[in-house]
Formats: sequence, C-alpha cells, structure tokens
Amino acid sequence: MLQVEGLKVKVGGKEIIHDISLNVDIGETLVLFGPNASGKTTLLMAIMGLPRYEITKGMIIFKGQDITHLPVDERARMGIGILFQRPPVVRGVKTRDVVKACLGGREDGYVIDQLAQRLNMVDLLDREVNYGFSGGEVKRSELLQLMAQSPEFVLLDEPDSGVDLVNISLVGEMINELLQKDRMRTRTSSGLLITHTGHILDYVNADRACVLLNGRIWCRGNPREILDSIKAHGYEGCEVCQR
Repeated sequence: MLQVEGLKVKVGGKEIIHDISLNVDIGETLVLFGPNASGKTTLLMAIMGLPRYEITKGMIIFKGQDITHLPVDERARMGIGILFQRPPVVRGVKTRDVVKACLGGREDGYVIDQLAQRLNMVDLLDREVNYGFSGGEVKRSELLQLMAQSPEFVLLDEPDSGVDLVNISLVGEMINELLQKDRMRTRTSSGLLITHTGHILDYVNADRACVLLNGRIWCRGNPREILDSIKAHGYEGCEVCQR
C-alpha cells in the first residue's frame, strides 16, 4: 500500500527526518512510537503532502505510484486520509458542510445524520468546524470526516491525545472500523498510527511497530513487546539498546 524510501524532510530549513524507509502492506496497521519532537508528525505531514514539509530526498510510493511531489488534494482523491493531532478551527464553515464535501458526491442527509449519530456529533453538525469543541469533540469531528471520506490509507496523528476516558473507547471503535479490524481475509484498508504513550493500543490492534528517535527509525518489531520495553525503560532505553 505505502512505501517510504530514503526520505529526508526539512521544515523551515531544518532537516527533521533523516533517511527514513518503511512500508505498510495492504490491510496492515503500522504503529510508530516516539517521544515528543522526534519527527513523528513531520513524517505524517510529508506523506500527506502538506507544502511546508519539504522533501529533499527519497520517494513516497502509494499503491505503486510515486506521489512524492503530488499536492494534498490529489493524494486525498487517491485514498489517503489523515486525523490531525491539532486540527484548525474553521470559522464560517459548518461541520455538516465539511462532512458533505468528504462524501464527494455520495451525500445525502440521511448518511450524514447516521454517521453523526454513531459519533455523538448530531448536536455539533451545524456548529463551525472545531470552534469551541472539547478535545474529545475535536477527535470525533475528525473521525466523522474520515468516515465520510472512507480512505484506503489512514494517517493517525496521536489519536489518543487530549481524549478523556469517556471518548477514548468510541475513538478506538471508529478507528477499528476505518481500518476494517472486524475483517480478516478481506481487509484492504491500511494505516500508519503514531503515538507517544501507546494508550491507543488498548483499543486498536497494530500489526507491526517502529520506534522513531531524532528523525530516524531505531528499531522494528512486535508492538506489544516494544511498548512494554518503552514502559520499563523509557525512550532512553530504546536509544541505549539500539546503540
């Protein structure tokens, strides 16, 4: 589904990602662990194609096609979606209108209302996007848009960040649906999930894991084993172990 080959990324003239390579197979979920400021979000934004994240070397291949220099909208149309950790407030635009746009011509009021009911978003549909929303409401709003888009590949930026215990199980349930975790042999959706704490793995199963430190991949392996090691020794322990 996704191949990242020898990627280097600069933000504001400073190199943040140093020669990263990874792949995500069809139907697979890869979790990327890392401390704050390790480059996790930069990697996701570069894959999504946000312009301030300058790719200086390497390639991003999606479904066999080089998308390294494609604009964001083309990547979205190809089937890539993203859940931002800190999405913007959009004044003057109703949440309902954004969801309608994400449906891409498949819209009818019934579909939007049904999706909103599942995410406890009915009362927020006619509010401006993320304006005055709580942390949990922002995450549910992002998931509502993703459910409407129905992407083949989902980038998940700290989905457990700022979410309370009331909302986290619902967030996990919807992510599992996006990633088709209820399927076995027919699963076609894939995902790249980044996390600092690993709490989301109590709700979403990942197939493989990597650790990102200082803009580089340090190790790869079983998600639970890596998380247990991080809990026991911290990310400092990962660095010592790798060396």
